[in-house]
Amino acid sequence: MRAVICRENGPYKNLVVDDVAAPEQPLEPGTVLVDIAAAGIGFANVLAIAGTHQNSPPVPFIPGTEAAGTISAVADDVSRVKIGQRVAASLVHGAFAEQGVALADNVFPIPDSLEFAAATNFPTIYATAYGCLDWQARMQPGEVLLVHGAGGGSGLAAVDLGKAMGATVIATAGDGAKLAAAEDAGADHLINYRENSFRDVVLELTKGRGADVIFDPVGGDVFDQSLRCIAPEGRIFPIGFAGGTVPRIPANILLVKNISVHGIYWGYYGGWAKQPRTAANISRLQEAMATLFQWQDEGRLHPLVHGTYDLADCVAAIDVITERRAIGKVVLTT
Repeated sequence: MRAVICRENGPYKNLVVDDVAAPEQPLEPGTVLVDIAAAGIGFANVLAIAGTHQNSPPVPFIPGTEAAGTISAVADDVSRVKIGQRVAASLVHGAFAEQGVALADNVFPIPDSLEFAAATNFPTIYATAYGCLDWQARMQPGEVLLVHGAGGGSGLAAVDLGKAMGATVIATAGDGAKLAAAEDAGADHLINYRENSFRDVVLELTKGRGADVIFDPVGGDVFDQSLRCIAPEGRIFPIGFAGGTVPRIPANILLVKNISVHGIYWGYYGGWAKQPRTAANISRLQEAMATLFQWQDEGRLHPLVHGTYDLADCVAAIDVITERRAIGKVVLTT
């Protein structure tokens, strides 16, 4: 089978596409084999290739953690999913290939209305946003959600889910095309942070109260300013640090404003973390994914694909991510 190979840690431009042996059968207990049609790309893949991600596997390895395709084989002890089902899957690594093996617990049937490329949004991006807004923020209809980096995959997922959950969504981004995508996803208010202080605009829009929930994949000064436009008892989520700086959180502001900062590492739920998952967390994850796919099938969600690239064009596809040109999900296809 064809696969993208990381032979040594370092720049992603050193990746190669080669023919490798298909996954061995019979399968290990608790696993399934997926004929991969599409694989999602995220910045975490760049870190794993460089060897700086907390879950970087030993080299050589096949990168990629988000896949969609059709189940072609299941281990003898697997009954929850079946051969022939269309699924989205979360892998520890190995998605940038024509076939991949995933834990059956991390494989989720998708509706016929969802194309494979769009389905790659769900195993990490939409799942993380759902965990933030539902599990941790317990966001209620009518609350104000502020989403930074709203033109990227994570930000657009948060905008999309926020509207599906009944929030008033304020989206920030650095150019008109990304703001237009956020508007298409349902954002009620748009802020170009290069032209306006988002802090001032948020306070104006909320009559001085601030945002109830803030979704921040940027970090740095964006996080600092978010602390100054968050509502009392607000909840803020540092999802990533695309701005390059990990913020320091002043405890005095948390105290005075009665706010909370929540971390969410999806690997804890998706099976990539060092700690073993509990049966309760596996069940919780599967229920969340079933809800997301039901909402998508009902037309309440609108996962966006920036573009699709053949496996052979993986370096060019990752360029779109690192150069921050992506509006929606960048996807490899087989």
